[in-house]
Formats: sequence, structure tokens, C-alpha cells
Amino acid sequence: MAWIQFIFDSTADAADHLADLLSDCGASAVTFQDNEDQPIYEPDIGTTPLWATTNVIALFDAATDTDLIIHLLSGMLTPETVPSYRIEAVEDKDWVREWMANFHPMRFGEKLWICPSWHTPPQQDAVNIMLDPGLAFGTGTHPTTALCLNWLDQADVKDKIVIDYGCGSGILAIAAALLGAKKVVAVDTDPQALQATQANAQRNGVHIDTCFPDDCPDISCDLLLANILAGPLQSLANRLANLTKDDATIVLSGILDVQAEDISKRYQTWFDMQAPALKDEWVRLVGQKQS
Repeated sequence: MAWIQFIFDSTADAADHLADLLSDCGASAVTFQDNEDQPIYEPDIGTTPLWATTNVIALFDAATDTDLIIHLLSGMLTPETVPSYRIEAVEDKDWVREWMANFHPMRFGEKLWICPSWHTPPQQDAVNIMLDPGLAFGTGTHPTTALCLNWLDQADVKDKIVIDYGCGSGILAIAAALLGAKKVVAVDTDPQALQATQANAQRNGVHIDTCFPDDCPDISCDLLLANILAGPLQSLANRLANLTKDDATIVLSGILDVQAEDISKRYQTWFDMQAPALKDEWVRLVGQKQS
């Protein structure tokens, strides 16, 4: 099937409303794209900020009457005017196959691999996590996840109790379980993340307990992994410290390099913090619980 797309120049304030109107006009999909080079690193909890100048991209069947779409949109926006736009043809492709082709097995450290289900693991005797890209965050492609996986590859987690706090897809929890952890608890505020973690755990043949933060069992772990963001890591410091045993290890990520010093100082109350490990502009911090 052939497609065309309208690309509108919009703003953060107007983009959502414009997207709703385009959906009402029959768009098959509407997406947002940065119209400049404005990174958004860490939004406030409960918010989904957009870029100051945002492209709103609406996908339509190629047979669509483009003049009619603009006429409808103009009537919906009155007295406002239709923002500047351009129309482009979209190459007809097998989009599922195209999407799948972008994901390949990835190696972390010596023995840990992340493999999409449509690939055969390159090393059958390695620790292979079968994980497909999905809605829950975490497939190993982001530097913060890679930093944690590389650390786990070298760690001794056999027979240990592990908590993955902010589990997303469950990738770190599953890695810990496959590496021999005795018990793994995955915690997240998002029910979709907990569902994804359970589905991914089942696919990999491991058992992981999942829960919301308020339902986290009253246990002390040997290893706590928290690949979230600097703001939550600051506010959760006391909570995470209380979940760890004496001499336990804590691994923190989702931290920009400019935030590392503040996070490290925050956790020094309970942990002997090591020097940060850096990948691109992201950081991993590791600490040992003081006895």
C-alpha cells in the first residue's frame, strides 16, 4: 500500500491539538518529530514534553485528496490558520520486515547477548536473552542499559537476591536470573512494564517476581539495579538503601555525566561509591553498602 505524509511546522503548545484534528481527518498515524536539535533528557514525572518547534507528521493513504484534508483542517482550526506544511510520498515497503531488519543480536561483555526472537543466537553456549523491541523501555540499545549489562556480564550474581528497581522490559532482571541469581524482584510504577517483564521472563524460561513500588516485598537484597533517571534516584535514595543488605552492591544508571557528582554524593550516606563509568554522555555508578 502506498502512502503520503503531511509534515506540519508546529509548536509544543499546538502539536497535540493539531494531531487530534489530523486523526479526525482520517490520518492512519500521527507522530511528532524535533524540528531543530533540542534534546529532552529528563521530563518531570507524569509529563510528556515536546520540542519548542515540533513537526507533526500525519500519514494518509496515497489516494487521499490532499486539498480536501487541508480544507477540513482549515475549518476545524478557524479562526486560526493552517500552519505551514509540505507533502511527501512515502516509499512503499514491507514495514514489518524493515523494522525487524534494524534489530540484530548485541553482545555485552564476554558472555551476555540480547537477541531478537527472529534471530538465532550467534553463540549458543552464551547467556542469551531473547528480547524483542516493544513498548516498555529497554532493549540494550540505550547507553544506560548497555552500561548495566556490561557490568552484569562481569559480576558474580550466582545465588544472590537481586532487585531491578524501575525494570522497564525486565532486561536487567532477566540477565541477573540467567546469570544465576537465586531470587529476582522487578519493580516498576508502570503496569505495562510489569506485564512486559513477565512475558519476557517466560520467554527466557526464568521466574521473576514483579510488583509496584508500594507492594515491594520486605526483603534485603545483595544487588540492587536502578536504571531510571537522576530525579527519581535522588528522591528514592533512602528507600533503595533500605532495600539492601550490609555489603550489598548498588548499580545506578540513567544519569547524565553532569548529574553524576550530585547522585554519588547523595548515596555516599550509605554506600562507598566508585568512580563513574561513562558511555556517550551517560553514566553508571556503583557503590558498596557500608557495614
